[in-house]
Amino acid sequence: MTAGEGSGVAARTVRTSRLDLVPLAVAHAGEMAGVLADPVLHTFIGGAPLTPDELRARYERLAAGSPDPAAVWGNWVVRLRAEDRLTGTVQATVTEGGRVAEVAWVVGTEWQGRGIAREAAEGLVALLVEHGARTIVAHVHPDHTASASVAAAAGLTPTDRVEDGEIRWERRLSD
Repeated sequence: MTAGEGSGVAARTVRTSRLDLVPLAVAHAGEMAGVLADPVLHTFIGGAPLTPDELRARYERLAAGSPDPAAVWGNWVVRLRAEDRLTGTVQATVTEGGRVAEVAWVVGTEWQGRGIAREAAEGLVALLVEHGARTIVAHVHPDHTASASVAAAAGLTPTDRVEDGEIRWERRLSD
């Protein structure tokens, strides 16, 4: 996957059994501010909930793409079709000519425990692998058992590497 192909992947909607992963747009900021508003959600991801205006500014930066031409940013909102509601986000930073992708996910507390993060992460990883990613990486706080379960469901395994206090999880595919 070249940078151009990565850009195409980032612009693609992914459909899973219950979810649509929709490319992030600035227009999502208002609804997503509510999804991400619970301070407890930030226990492992850090920071504090952003206001709709702060989130809009962040989404503008994300939508503009990576300032590094060797990296492609993909950001999607997670829409639960049955409720027609946004429930979280998934993201990927694709590097090394499309061969490596670092992924992350977050689901609002109201929708946790329903398998949404697992399904969204599996859908994202499948998309990345389909487009040539050979190594998928996630960083999970050692005390965040739910996120570790999501990483495992997406086919990643923990390594012995700790980066910024988080365990590096990987899925490596052969060529």
